[in-house]
Amino acid sequence: MSLYQIFLSNTGRPIHKSGHYFFAYERHFGRYVGHPVTFLEIGAGNGGSAQMWKSWLGPLARIVTIDINEVCRQYADEQIAVRIGDQSDPQFLQSLLDEFGTFDAVLDDGSHHMEHVTKSFDFLYKRIAANGVYMIEDMHTAYWSDYGGGRGDPRSMVERFKGLIDDLNADHVRDGTVAPSYFTRQTVAMTAYDSVLVLERAPMINKFMKMIGDDTQRANY
Repeated sequence: MSLYQIFLSNTGRPIHKSGHYFFAYERHFGRYVGHPVTFLEIGAGNGGSAQMWKSWLGPLARIVTIDINEVCRQYADEQIAVRIGDQSDPQFLQSLLDEFGTFDAVLDDGSHHMEHVTKSFDFLYKRIAANGVYMIEDMHTAYWSDYGGGRGDPRSMVERFKGLIDDLNADHVRDGTVAPSYFTRQTVAMTAYDSVLVLERAPMINKFMKMIGDDTQRANY
């Protein structure tokens, strides 16, 4: 059963999702289905989404769900761990790493406020698995002033994402305005959807360009 079918057939705790998110979910998290994975969900909501991830990812998945609401503790079971804390608190986030180890995948479906989203990203991205996936959803809020965003506002995670495209390509910037960083060396792909941002890491990225083939057949211009 696809993740979308699991969502549509849900009769348990409520799940609040936009239909087009499932294309991104299955495209980027599908690699983990049936395999051992430690999956961090920021924002427990009504608890239904954690159950959805458990059903889809399979019996080898460990789901860690965090929220600031104490009532969310009731969502825990044999595969789902619930921890209460602030997604923007580095000490709390470090405590998760100390307890559960490196996360293979992160889904930020938390407060959707720019300050919280960026603080979570700044702390966690460099600490997820070397081939991990970091997804942030509901980023329409990046355009809303009451969430700390706005088009062109430097606090917006969408604006931050735009800037990170330059970091991703820093090796090719000739004027020295962007220097290669850990992000350049550890990020293989960035994908943007309506309201969803995805960043994918890789332990080794082969950027060496080669000319392969019979050089005598090369076109002359």
